[in-house]
Amino acid sequence: MRAASLAGLGIIAIALAACATPQHNYVPERSAFSRPPIGETVTARVGDVLLAQGEVTRTQGIDVPAGTQIGGYTLQGGFYPQTGQDETHTYHGFAFGSSAPGGLIAGAFMDPPVSIQAGSEAGQLCVVTAFNIRACRERAFERTERVLERDNSFQQTLIYNGRVGDRINIGYREFSGNMARPAFSNAVEYDLSASTLIGYQGAQLEIVEATNTSITYRVLRNFNTATP
Repeated sequence: MRAASLAGLGIIAIALAACATPQHNYVPERSAFSRPPIGETVTARVGDVLLAQGEVTRTQGIDVPAGTQIGGYTLQGGFYPQTGQDETHTYHGFAFGSSAPGGLIAGAFMDPPVSIQAGSEAGQLCVVTAFNIRACRERAFERTERVLERDNSFQQTLIYNGRVGDRINIGYREFSGNMARPAFSNAVEYDLSASTLIGYQGAQLEIVEATNTSITYRVLRNFNTATP
C-alpha cells in the first residue's frame, strides 16, 4: 500500500496507516415543486413565466471552516454534500482545485484526493486519496443540510403574451436540458368574456385581472398536481 506524501503537518494529526474506501450509496431526498404555489394571487408582466415546475433537493452534508488544512490539502470551506456512508463515517464530494467554497486544493506532490471522510460527532475529518489512504485531523466540521432548487431536465412553462380586447394570449413552452424544444412550443388564446378559468396540459389558472402589460392570477392546479 502506497503511503501519501504529506507536507506542512503543523499541529494536525495525520493518519497514514489506516485505509478507507469511499462509499457512494447516499441518495438525496427529492421532491417536485411548481411556482407560484397553488392558491396564491400573483401579478406578472408580459413575457413573464406564469407557471413553472422544478425539483427541490434536500441534501445532507458538512460545513467546514474556510482554509482548513489537512496535511498538504486545503479545504476552502463551505458546504460539502454527502455522497455515501458506512457504519462509522460519511463521505463527501468537493470541487477539486477550486478556490471557491466547497473546493479542495492539493499541494505539490500530493496524491489525488477522491473523497472527504467525516467521522462520528467526536470523529476526525479526513481526505481520502486515490490510493484509499487517509490524511486526517481533529474534528473540524459541522453536520448540516442544504435545500436546493433546480429546474427539471424536462420543464413546462406558461408565459403571458398580452391581451387584445377580451382575449389573452398564453404561450406554452417545453424545455429539455435547459434547451427550448420548438416543436413543443405553442400559443393559445383565451376569451375572458366566456370564462376567467384557463387551462393547458393539466394546469389551471383563475384570471383576476389582465391588461396589455400585466396579469393578476391564481394557480388552481399546476403541472405536478395529481389527477384525482
